[in-house]
This record gives sequence, C-alpha cells and structure tokens, in this order.
Amino acid sequence: MEYQVAIIGAGVVGAMTARELSRYQLKICLLEAENDVAMGASKANSGIIHAGYDPEPGTRKARFNREGNPLLYEAARQLGVPCQNNGAFVCAFTPEEEAQLEGLYRRGLENGIAGLSLLSGDAARALEPGLSPMVTRVLYAPSSGIICPYALTIAAVGNAMDNGVELYRNFRVTEISRRENGFVLTSRRGESVRTQQIVNCAGVNAGEIARLAGDALPEILPRAGEYVLLDKSQGRLVSRTIFQAPTKQGKGVLVTPTVDGNLLIGPTAQPVPSGDCTGTTRQGLETVKTLGRKSVPGVDYRQVIAAFAGIRASTPGRDFLLGPSQAVPGLYHAAAIDSPGLSCCVALGRYIAENLPIPKAENPAFRPCRENPHFFRSLSPAEKDNYIRRHPAYGKIVCRCEQVSLGEIQAACAVEPRPLDMDGIKRRTRAMMGRCQGSFCTPTVLATLAEALGIPVEEVTKAGGDSRLLEKGADNGKT
Repeated sequence: MEYQVAIIGAGVVGAMTARELSRYQLKICLLEAENDVAMGASKANSGIIHAGYDPEPGTRKARFNREGNPLLYEAARQLGVPCQNNGAFVCAFTPEEEAQLEGLYRRGLENGIAGLSLLSGDAARALEPGLSPMVTRVLYAPSSGIICPYALTIAAVGNAMDNGVELYRNFRVTEISRRENGFVLTSRRGESVRTQQIVNCAGVNAGEIARLAGDALPEILPRAGEYVLLDKSQGRLVSRTIFQAPTKQGKGVLVTPTVDGNLLIGPTAQPVPSGDCTGTTRQGLETVKTLGRKSVPGVDYRQVIAAFAGIRASTPGRDFLLGPSQAVPGLYHAAAIDSPGLSCCVALGRYIAENLPIPKAENPAFRPCRENPHFFRSLSPAEKDNYIRRHPAYGKIVCRCEQVSLGEIQAACAVEPRPLDMDGIKRRTRAMMGRCQGSFCTPTVLATLAEALGIPVEEVTKAGGDSRLLEKGADNGKT
C-alpha cells in the first residue's frame, strides 16, 4: 500500500496527528505495534489537563501546554470524550515549599497562564475540606482539568478513520528502507507500506525508529509511574486535583478524582530499562499511599480496586523532541513526549500537520465531530426506559459494578477502531473495570466479543498475542 504520510505509534499524539492531518486531502496510515491503540503511555497516566504553570518558560512544553489546554477541552467536546474542568491545587507544607509555589506562580504568569492565585491553607481547606491540616499554602490553577486518556485516544483514532486514515494494528516496524521519493516500512510479520513522509510518534521506541531510518535521537529514558485506583466510594474526597510541590523527578504524587468517579493516586517516577517494565512494586505502591495520605489524610486504602504502572518517555534535555530530522529528509520526530504531553496533544498534532513538508489541500469532507459512544450513560431513567423498549439489549446489565449493558458492549464492537481483545472492551465500555474487576461479567463479555469477531471463545485474548483466557481441552477440544 502507498501513502503520503505514515504515522508510527497510535498513542494520543499519533492519534491527534492523524486526526489533524485528515483535515487535508492526503493518503495517511497509522501504524501501531500492539493489538489496540493507546497501549503505551496513553493508557496509563494521570489523565490531567495541565494548566501550564510548571514548564520552564521558552520551552516547547510551555508553548504547547498553553496552546493545548483550551484546544483539548474543545476536542473532547467534539469527540464525545468525558472531561471536567475541575481545577488543581499545588500544596506546600513547609516555608521552603511555599517559596516554590511563589516561583511556580511567577513562572505561570511568564508562561501566559490566566487565573492563577495563591491561597492560604485555611482558604484552600474551605474549598477542599478533605485537604490535610498540614497544608500551609496552595497555588490554585483553575484551568486544570481531568480527562480519560485512552478514551480520548480511541476517539481521536476513530475520528481520523472517519476522515479516511487507515489503521494498521500489530504492525511493529522492524525495517525502514529508503526508496526514491520516500520509504518502505516493513513489519515484524513481513507486511510493508510505502510512504513519502514518516512521523515518528513511537513513544519509548522512538529512538529505535530513528535508528532504523538512519537517524539518531538523544537518549530516550523510560520512567515508570505507579498508581493505585480506588473505588467510587472514595471519588468525592476531593473535587480538584491535589498536587504537592514538585521535585526534580517531576510533579510528584497527586490525588485526583477521575471523570468516571473513582479516586486516582500516583505516580512514582523511577527509571526502568524498557517500556515493557510495567509491573508494580511493593515499595512504589507504599510510596504512593504514604504521599497520597499526606495531601488527603482521609483516603481509605481498603478501597483500592486496582494498581498499575505506566511508562513515560523522557530525555536528558527535559523537553519534547519535535521537528524534522536533520539527517533523513522525510522523517519527522515527535519524541520524548512526557508530561504535559496529554495536555499538549491537540496542539502538537496541529503543529505537526501544519509544518509537515508535504503539499496539502483542505479536505472538504472533513468532520471534526463524532457521535458520543457513551450517550446511554447520560440519559435520564425515563429516556433509558424508552431507548430499551426499542433496543432490548440495553436493558440487560452485563457489568453490575459499572452498570454496562449488553447493548453498549455490542455497540462498541461495531465502532472503529473496533476492540480486538478483552482489554479493548474494557477501555471502550468500562465493563470489567469496577469494584469486582470483571469477576461477574467476564464470561458474557468474552462470548459477546467472540461473536463480534467471528471466532471461538478460546481464541479471544486479554490483550493480543498469546494472552488467551481459555484453552482447548487436550482430549476432546472442549474448553
């Protein structure tokens, strides 16, 4: 297959780049190494829309955070992705940390961030009663928000596909060959595509993609962030995102509600050898719990329902690596997109699309919006009853914890990018994501997905590859 642009990596930046490029009359493909989109940093991060007070002035992070914050709220509305402009507190506990907050406040003003203010500890607790009595001062950032990062990525890829982008999954690029007027990209399975331009959005693997193309990037440093997710019974302990004064390792451990009503605490920031090191550690989770309780003492850790780790790609220069390769014409890098990369994703996608050196004409058929796949959740009881009368599958609750119906799961299986595994269903519907973590609903979800894919249930995987949930009996072929 021949394309004008091939984007490598279907994380949130690759997804938004594909969406922005689909505004033009171009033949575009999006190449993802895994079985689904949003499988790297975009599925396991804090889900924060940062205000922009933290990046060093003059950096790409500062520019694209400032530009990206309002653009992300707009994109979420267009794509039907839940988000909330809930605001954020950055907390100080000592005079030294109070001085840090004053520096962040001045930095935020220099970055052009509106609405910032410094509050006393008592004033902050009047707004957030769950805040620790040890907090002495707070930097308040009202433009901060929360969003579901994987829902955003899935919706952006879907919208790009609505506008003509072609998605290849399980396409792990292992060879890049120069050809006249472009490149040939070959996957581990031997598939190949030809393209004039490459956009490298490969996350922790961006350095390897650069090497395959004949270029070199500064060292990409994978860092693991561990989190704990608490039941919805804890989701109202705070209404805003609660940060602590940042450290050299990053913005530190936060306590935040999620758009789905849970409470999220984390992350740590530990160097790891590769992007595959997504296991949690006892030490890391204890650190998260201790620091979380420092900000919000009322957290009940008996209500933890999941623990996970995400890997983010950083670089010693501590800024995004963005721009055309100086050694390989036709290669464009968007690498080391760590925090605040999620907040910047729309602005980054737009910048890449506008600056990619390829002739572009506007696509008159471009549609920036798509139907909200979660519409049923927001209906009133009377509206749900009326809808169920016409669509009975929506009246059968499959996931009791999250109140997800069979109709919602079936609908998710019919919308691009379609789920190919059980975790794909989870990210699209929240089935198996509640308090029991799938103990009740897994069998029905498994059967529904198998039917949608047209495969036996024993071929369904948890997350692609060899992660099958069931095995055939050795004697009679039964499961």
